[in-house]
Amino acid sequence: MIYFNCDYTEGCHPNILKRLCETNMMQTVGYGEDEICDLARAKIRKACGREDVDVHFLVGGTQTNATVIAAILRPHQGALSADTGHINVHETGAVEATGHKVLPLSSTPDGKITAEQVENAYLAHVNDASFEHMVQPKLVYISLPTENGGLYSKAELTALHDVCTRCGLYLFIDGARLGYGLTAPENDVTLADLCALSDVFYIGGTKVGALFGEAVVITNPALKTDFRYHIKQRGGMLAKGRLLGIQFDELFTDDLYFKISEKAVRQAKRIAKACEDAGCAFFAPSPTNQQFPIFPDTALEKLAEKYKYSYWARVDETHSAVRLCTSWATTDENVDALCKDIASIMAE
Repeated sequence: MIYFNCDYTEGCHPNILKRLCETNMMQTVGYGEDEICDLARAKIRKACGREDVDVHFLVGGTQTNATVIAAILRPHQGALSADTGHINVHETGAVEATGHKVLPLSSTPDGKITAEQVENAYLAHVNDASFEHMVQPKLVYISLPTENGGLYSKAELTALHDVCTRCGLYLFIDGARLGYGLTAPENDVTLADLCALSDVFYIGGTKVGALFGEAVVITNPALKTDFRYHIKQRGGMLAKGRLLGIQFDELFTDDLYFKISEKAVRQAKRIAKACEDAGCAFFAPSPTNQQFPIFPDTALEKLAEKYKYSYWARVDETHSAVRLCTSWATTDENVDALCKDIASIMAE
């Protein structure tokens, strides 16, 4: 069976595994305060072009989202999110479990929300005579790329940043698949832009070459105080913190993070072309490592004999959308096989 259902089926990049073995018996202090974590933070700051950002390493994406949001919001406040957003759909109510409501907004087919929607939601709240009886929107959560593979342009991020500034909202960017977004040919956003246009974002490692781990980058000085208390309280702090530092130190050596991400995007483009050539439409446009082709159900039954994919949505009585996902480790051989089989099955 060949897996195209997600981007975390493999372990980690060989450079990371080698470094973990080399440093296995090394003694360091714990909880991310060791010298290797410091080196990794320095490399991330250099890549961001900002020495004034705080960088924290957490163990996983759900812990990161719940920790960041709970750290920012007061008890009566909630997070605006696309209705397809990860915190609204795929985290088992982790944010709500911290006491903060997710306030969903209707998203575009590729999973984005707009500055106009955010402003309208804010104005609807403050202009309601019963506003004190409702959860106050205070944070905007977006993903780059989105859950449906969409990319926010620099202009769209700027518009979101500007409306958040006007309305006194925080902007938090989930970067679980950030590498695959930043290296897509259609992308015009950089790490420096994310620093300038958000209050906090994170650089995903779990899905982009690491065994596990995410790097939170806090740009807003008001959010830096006591953040490590929140990491510990929410279960995101690793005692053997150097294991996270080692991974991000390797990922940010010689642009490895971007090189392996770009390769995954190229592999996904090959799959997208094979689907297009076979006559498939797409559920949502995606320039990233996630592709969402629509197949006849009969074709999916045949593909399932050899390949794992993620079921995405029912399109009509005889067609379904699925997600085909590449990763930093996806091989040419597996992509060749999938493309060949798509062509063969769809030609029947």
